[in-house]
Amino acid sequence: MKNKKLKMARVEHDLSQQELATKVGVSRQTIGLIELGKYNPTLQLCVAICKALGKTLDDLFWEE
Repeated sequence: MKNKKLKMARVEHDLSQQELATKVGVSRQTIGLIELGKYNPTLQLCVAICKALGKTLDDLFWEE
């Protein structure tokens, strides 16, 4: 399932996939795959992404 919430939060902060990837210490491809729903990130990476975007785990990674 695509992670549209992550993409929307990234765009709200005016960050490219590369910029977000650099902030959290992964490759741009990793961020792209998470957004496409083709990669299941570790909890540590989820937390790092949330901190970088000022969101909670529920905001970005919890399915409704």
